[in-house]
Amino acid sequence: MDIKELRNKIDGIDKEIVRLYAERMAVSSQVADYKRENGLPVLDHKRERELLDKISDLAGDELERYARVLYESILATSRAYQDKKLGIATSLYSEISDSREQTGKLFPERASVACQGVEGAYSQIAAEGLFRLPSISYYNTFEDVFTALDEGKCKYAVLPVENSTAGSVNKVYDLMRTHKFYIVRSMRIRIEHNLFALPGTKLSDIREIVSHEQALSQSADYIASLQNVRATPVLNTAIAAETVKRSGRHDLGALSSRACGDIYGLECLASSVQDRGANYTRFICISKELEIYPGADRTSFMMVISQRPGSLYRILSKLNACGINMRKLESRPLPDKDFQIMFYLDADISAYSPELPTLLAELQGECEELRYLGTYSEEF
Repeated sequence: MDIKELRNKIDGIDKEIVRLYAERMAVSSQVADYKRENGLPVLDHKRERELLDKISDLAGDELERYARVLYESILATSRAYQDKKLGIATSLYSEISDSREQTGKLFPERASVACQGVEGAYSQIAAEGLFRLPSISYYNTFEDVFTALDEGKCKYAVLPVENSTAGSVNKVYDLMRTHKFYIVRSMRIRIEHNLFALPGTKLSDIREIVSHEQALSQSADYIASLQNVRATPVLNTAIAAETVKRSGRHDLGALSSRACGDIYGLECLASSVQDRGANYTRFICISKELEIYPGADRTSFMMVISQRPGSLYRILSKLNACGINMRKLESRPLPDKDFQIMFYLDADISAYSPELPTLLAELQGECEELRYLGTYSEEF
């Protein structure tokens, strides 16, 4: 039998599989009606375990693993279909719906905003991109920024969460777990690191460069090319520029933005020294209150899942079953729980999507802990 005949045979089998799948979903719809009438939950763990065990026996040793994966996907789509048919709305979705209706139609132009660092920080640049007239307060650490929001010292806070070159800002992700907030908008800005020093300094004079640890990491090749120059991390790129200004040293340089060079009266010794030209940092704007503005099309969660094999796969299969694209999946260890992990998930799903209540119901049924972080839009 040649390849064409084999493929024709597979096409015929696939046609029959699709017919049977549609028939199975029609019966699943009837099951949903029964569950509604009798007040039963969509997810029946015992029934699913028994079914998967039966599938393993039917498939045999060689195909058991593949058959279980296939049927886990079938069961995920069946539950999603039943959730949608039943119109299940969790209390969390009710909160989202209320916020969607109560939030203003326009993102505010004026607001009190907390940022980490000093004047000239990239967080300030992001805040000025998000708000037309922000009133910015500066704090020494990321934790101080979260605390300021907790204590009502500001309406919003702007924080970096990931860089296209250096990856996630882990300190921010770790603090996200211990503070209550909602993401109301995000923004990506292009990051350009320049080497600044006191006026009159020559490049050959530089023996130490200070900056944020991520800026140093993003410019590691350039720093190595200078030879006999050590890199020293500080809290912020703007603080690095301020440090050079106050130091009086002609052997000290800072990796900072052009704005910082202008603010602190420094001389640029080298421009765009980052190792990659396409260098962007994503910032989130957070609030204590849930706000969902028109156009919000990205949703974020924090979740703890069980340690059972396939737990993460089952979460991802729910996104697939609902036709939802995943943007980011970040894992962070839980320090107070041995070998347990918190996952941060960004997905392309609108606050108005009919799939959102289905996804929430599915995730709440699967996760040991689920925290909704907001639905928002991203500026570029």
